[in-house]
Amino acid sequence: MTTPADRVAPGAYRNLVLAAVAFLLNSWAWGLISPSSAHYKQVLGLSAVQQSVLVAVPVLVGSLGRIPVGALTDKLGARVVLPAITFLTVLPVLALSLVGSSYAGLLVVGFFLGLGGTPFAASVPHANAWFPPAKRGFALGVVGMGMGGTAIAAVLTAPMRKHYGDNAQFYLVAAVLVLYGLLLMALLRDPPGRTVPTTSFAHRFAEASRQSMTWPLAGLYAVTFGGYVAFAVYLVTYLQTAYGLAQPDASLKAAGFTLVAVVFRPPGGWLSDRIGPAKVLAVCLAVLAVMALVQSFQPVLYPWATVSFLVMAAVLGAGAGAVFALLAQVTPKATVGSVTGIVGAVGGLGGFVPPLVMGAVYGWTDSYRIGLLLLALVALGSFLYTLRIGTHDRRNS
Repeated sequence: MTTPADRVAPGAYRNLVLAAVAFLLNSWAWGLISPSSAHYKQVLGLSAVQQSVLVAVPVLVGSLGRIPVGALTDKLGARVVLPAITFLTVLPVLALSLVGSSYAGLLVVGFFLGLGGTPFAASVPHANAWFPPAKRGFALGVVGMGMGGTAIAAVLTAPMRKHYGDNAQFYLVAAVLVLYGLLLMALLRDPPGRTVPTTSFAHRFAEASRQSMTWPLAGLYAVTFGGYVAFAVYLVTYLQTAYGLAQPDASLKAAGFTLVAVVFRPPGGWLSDRIGPAKVLAVCLAVLAVMALVQSFQPVLYPWATVSFLVMAAVLGAGAGAVFALLAQVTPKATVGSVTGIVGAVGGLGGFVPPLVMGAVYGWTDSYRIGLLLLALVALGSFLYTLRIGTHDRRNS
């Protein structure tokens, strides 16, 4: 039976979809460099480490940028922040058409392209405020589906370069962002009764960072979302190097990985609403540890490596949904934006480090085994910690 406290306000689903699509389209822009990294490596003669840095820079900036964007959303509301980011992201997207022959230029543009990864920190508090507690896990899972924008980039890059030229996708993304920014200005609304904080950014950041669950959640999100981001941006390179796939085939398989992770994020939030986020997260982390261990032995691509990557995608997506369902339970409503900024930033950093590690490990050993074993160990440690959260919840229920 639905109680008044569980009823969804009129306009909530419309605003949820608008915010999720804003994150999706900006993520499309955010992911433009990764599927082209092999092309840039060949044209510019880059090393494996240089290629990894090129891929990782937008991830780093997009992650750290979530801290101020989350705080700005608490202050200004998503109705202001999301259109502004969408319009500003157009600039580095267009700049990509000018710097394809310069590694330094790509790094600089990649830095500003990181802005495309920050709308998550505006969309989460926006959706969280529109929905009652019993439905927030699912709502935040829908927002998380916006990471599917990286899959769009992966799928379109090779065919658009082949049929329409190197810069066609950049012009397409820029046009889509401009049009959607205008749509956001016309239709997006802040939730009724939104409380505007009166304290400074520094005070709100300090308050969010002192909350007992902020940093544990950030660490867990670094494993789940960070693991997803790492594979989303590096899987094309991994498949080309480890299995000898051509770029179009590798890009298509990487897009499939992303799609599975995206699809499983709302079910992760939905299950968390019903059986508890700690239980969902613990199962996801245990499965992740096993699959990473399996993949460290580089099994044959069909079927074993394919199965291991698809299962990892599913549990990373569901696990990320569970982390934010837990965040919605333990974070005061007025500080969700600031806490989301911190958790999202650390989660993104979790995606920044592995591509660098994988590139370095492969450069030293001609194998990715050590990197995947490290992922298995991190997932196992996170699983054991999550069991403690679940035990704590049961003792206090």
